[in-house]
Amino acid sequence: MSNFKELIKGLWKENPVFVLFLGSCPTLAVTGNAVNGLGMGLATTFVLVCSNVVISLIAGIVPRKIRIAVYILVIAAFVTVVDMLMQAYAPESLNNALGIFIQLIVVNCIVLGRAEAFASKNNAVKSFFDGLGMGLGFTFALVTLGAIREFLKSGSLFEVKLIPCWTTDFLLPSSAPGAFIILGVLLAGMNYLNLRKAVKAGKVYIPPRGLDCRNCRICHWPSGEEK
Repeated sequence: MSNFKELIKGLWKENPVFVLFLGSCPTLAVTGNAVNGLGMGLATTFVLVCSNVVISLIAGIVPRKIRIAVYILVIAAFVTVVDMLMQAYAPESLNNALGIFIQLIVVNCIVLGRAEAFASKNNAVKSFFDGLGMGLGFTFALVTLGAIREFLKSGSLFEVKLIPCWTTDFLLPSSAPGAFIILGVLLAGMNYLNLRKAVKAGKVYIPPRGLDCRNCRICHWPSGEEK
């Protein structure tokens, strides 16, 4: 049951994008359509699972002062494997779309964060399920955002035209501002669902830092006040 909890926590309760706000750069950059989001998510999931398992096995013998450098080397090795596999077997259009973001998985805060915060402190089995859960949660977020952007842009989904009469692309969803707006709406929706769930359970919902007024000063701008 414990391993199952480690698996599902990344899908919703501790989703890397929608809750922990990690990996925002690839989330916004490569989700022009659902296919790109799926490809990036699966590549990151592979690296997360493999690096988590290896790091959990070697954490006890790695000197603390050089642990981050060693973790990065382990992650970089699996990123290289993913990159070579994608160049060999993935469609050229997907490789061109993801581009350098595959190599940048090495410094993705989700991967390194799980290595330091979880894999280095737990056994290989738990680390496997943690990496798989976080990877699937990241993939879910990227596919969701990519699918919405793709549909709003051209009425298609996974590069399949759902509305044939939609002949003119709507460019805002495919742009960086459009990605920020759509991600903001998704974050607000998830926050609302969590709030309703807490109210029904008779609990007080405390939003993640950044989703409430604790870090916001916009209300004080007109009067020039700062607190």
